[in-house]
Amino acid sequence: MKIGGFEMVRWKTETEYFTLHKLTEGVYAAIAKPGQGAWSNAGVVDLGDELLVFDSFGTPSAAWELKKLTELIMGKKVRYIINSHYHGDHVFGNQVFEDATIISTSLTRKWFIEKNTIDSVEKEIEEMKKYLYNLSDQIEITIDNIIKASLINQFEEMSKVLEELPQLKMVLPTVIFEKHLVIQGSKRTVELHCLGGGHSPSDTFLYIPDEKIAFMGDIMTEDLHLPIYNPKEFLTILENVKLMDIEVVVPGHGKVGTQALGDILMNYLSFLIRMVKDAQQNNRSFNDFISEFVTPIEYANWKGVNGITRNLSTVYNFYEGKHE
Repeated sequence: MKIGGFEMVRWKTETEYFTLHKLTEGVYAAIAKPGQGAWSNAGVVDLGDELLVFDSFGTPSAAWELKKLTELIMGKKVRYIINSHYHGDHVFGNQVFEDATIISTSLTRKWFIEKNTIDSVEKEIEEMKKYLYNLSDQIEITIDNIIKASLINQFEEMSKVLEELPQLKMVLPTVIFEKHLVIQGSKRTVELHCLGGGHSPSDTFLYIPDEKIAFMGDIMTEDLHLPIYNPKEFLTILENVKLMDIEVVVPGHGKVGTQALGDILMNYLSFLIRMVKDAQQNNRSFNDFISEFVTPIEYANWKGVNGITRNLSTVYNFYEGKHE
């Protein structure tokens, strides 16, 4: 199968949590199965004598399956873990790789500590149960089929996290970089890039120059109203990524694709920014703006528990100077 000009190897294997796709010799994409506990996509790269894993899934069970399967297939140990950003669906599997070198930017590590620390397991379990109870109520009353399906998936994924909360351990990155880091293996070289924060305060992606493959984390996703942290910086990041020689993109959520995923997201962000700026120039409050807003057909079937509304609110607040 070809993606862009790149010939993908016709090989994959199924697990309870994900489907492992061989992109080329020694490079694999682990595509999460909805509602099973992996929650986001991950990647595995054979550096020669050791393995690198990009993102560690949303539960230790899914991470353990990835570690066990890839070490068995390749006959090598995982040496490096990359955390693309601090969100739990990308880092809650870190504990499985505690003996590896875990790498992130300093800002990702800072937000990891601030947002993911568990002070009391009992309290966390009670709060999670309340959250799931409220989600269940939302599912019951939601009429929109796309949002309902998104809420159901959220409920299923968070239920998997709840099951593992008693054993969940937050394991922090131990090696820090800022903008660019090269990891040289005996077989291939990979590059880590952080061009800023768009989806989160600090978003890292992994680039394999020789194969022209990139694991993008949540800088790119497929048909998803993913949360936005900084719309202006997000757009700039995608514009800079577009200049790179990338033929195959593994998004944080969705199927393996090409730079076309970035083009779609750039159009989406540009649309949000344009609509918000127009509303603000006409002195329209957010409530007035959103009450008359109609989601364009190209985004009508995108997933997301809050649809497009949350991102419109984020962009509106950003350009009003109300930014976290």
